Amino acid sequence: MTTASPFPQDFLWGVASAGHQVEGNNVNSDTWFLEHLPGSVFSEPSGDAVDHYHRYREDIALIASLGFTTYRFSIEWARIEPEEGLFSTAELDHYRRMLEACHEHGLTPVVTFHHFTSPRWLLAIGGWEGARTAELFARYCGRVMAHLGDLIGAACTLNEPNLPWLLESFGIGGEAPENRGSVPVWAAAAQRLGVDASTVAPFQFCSTEAGFDVKLAAHRAATAAIKAHRPELQVGWTLANSDIQSIEGGQQIADRVRRTVNERFLEASRGDDFVGIQTYGRTVYGPDGHAPAPEGAATNQMGEEIYPQALEATIREAHRIAGIPVIVTENGLATEDDTQRVAYLKAAVDGVAYCIADGIDVRGYIAWTAFDNYEWVFGYGPRFGLIAVDRSTQERTPKESARWLGGRARELAAQPVREPAAQPA
Repeated sequence: MTTASPFPQDFLWGVASAGHQVEGNNVNSDTWFLEHLPGSVFSEPSGDAVDHYHRYREDIALIASLGFTTYRFSIEWARIEPEEGLFSTAELDHYRRMLEACHEHGLTPVVTFHHFTSPRWLLAIGGWEGARTAELFARYCGRVMAHLGDLIGAACTLNEPNLPWLLESFGIGGEAPENRGSVPVWAAAAQRLGVDASTVAPFQFCSTEAGFDVKLAAHRAATAAIKAHRPELQVGWTLANSDIQSIEGGQQIADRVRRTVNERFLEASRGDDFVGIQTYGRTVYGPDGHAPAPEGAATNQMGEEIYPQALEATIREAHRIAGIPVIVTENGLATEDDTQRVAYLKAAVDGVAYCIADGIDVRGYIAWTAFDNYEWVFGYGPRFGLIAVDRSTQERTPKESARWLGGRARELAAQPVREPAAQPA
C-alpha cells in the first residue's frame, strides 16, 4: 500500500546559494571592500570562493542530477551596476545563461535580487539608511526584470532584512550612528569612502529604525518594479526567523526580541505573494539575555544547539501572523558530521509535512546550502553544504545529505498527494 504524501506535486525541493558566497571576486561590492579593511569583522576574505561564477553549468547539472527541482541563487547588484547608473549588459547576460541552464535541467530558478551585498558606491551615499536607496534598488530590479524576468520562477527581493536585529540581541553590531566612528572597521570604511562614519550603513549590520524604514520601502518599491514587468510572478522577501523561546525570568526579553525580529517583519509581509522563512534553530532567553545551549545538547560548529524542530514553529508563526503562503528558503546545519545533517534534515522536513497536513500553505523546502562556501564573518570554517568543495582543486563531492534530500524529493514526487486538512473557520 502506497502512503499518500502531504506535499503537493509542484512543491519546490531545492538547495540555495548566494552570489557573494560562491561566485568569487565580487570586487565592486561593499562586502569585498569591508573584508579587506583594517579591523574587519570578517575572519578572512572571500577571494575566489568556490568559483561558481565560472562553474555554474556543471554545478546546476549536478544539483539537478541529485533529484532537486529548484535552485535558489542570487544575482549581484554590484556586478550589474558597478557604478551608479552604469549597467553591465555582459553581467546581465551571464545571469541569463545561469537561468537558461536551470531551465535546461528542469530546475525552477528562485532568484534573490539582494543577498546582503550592495555596490560599494551605495555605501558611500548612505547605504541602507540612505534617502535614495529604495528608489535605486527598485531601478536595479526593473532593469534586471527587463533582461531576465521571463526566465525567473519566483522572486525574493531582500534576503533577511531582519537579521541585524537578531544579531544585535546577541551583542553583535547595533552601534548607533553617532558611535560608529569608535568602531575600527566603520571608521576605516568612512576614511576610505571620504564620508562621516555615522553614515556607514551596510545591509547586514544596519539595525536602526531608519534602516527598517529604508528596507521596507525598498522591498515594496522593488515588488512594484518586478510586477510592472510580470504581474503574475510570485514575489516576497526572506526572513531570518529564529524560534524565540524563554526560560524562567526571560519572558520579557524574549517577547521584545520576538516582536522586533519576527513579528513586525511578518506583519509587513501581509499582501505579498509569499514569505520566505529561514530558520536554523531556536534562540532562548533568560533573565540575563541569551541563554546557553542546554547541558549535554548536541551543538553545531558555532556552538549553537541543534534544534530542527524550530522550523515547524516558525512556519506556524508566519502562517498565523502574515497569513500568506510560506516557502522555506533556507534551513540547514553547520557540521562536519554529515550523519548529523541527515538527521537534522529529516526532522525539519517532517515538521514541514506536519504544517502542510494541518492546512498551512507551504510551497517549498530549500536547504542551505548547495555547497560548502563562504559564511560571511565566519569565513570558510562552517560547513553547511550538501556538496563538499575542495577549494584547492574546486572539486565537488555530493554528501549523503544531498543524496538523501534529493532522493526524498524524487520519492515524494512519485507518491499520490493527500488532500490537506480543511482550514479552521
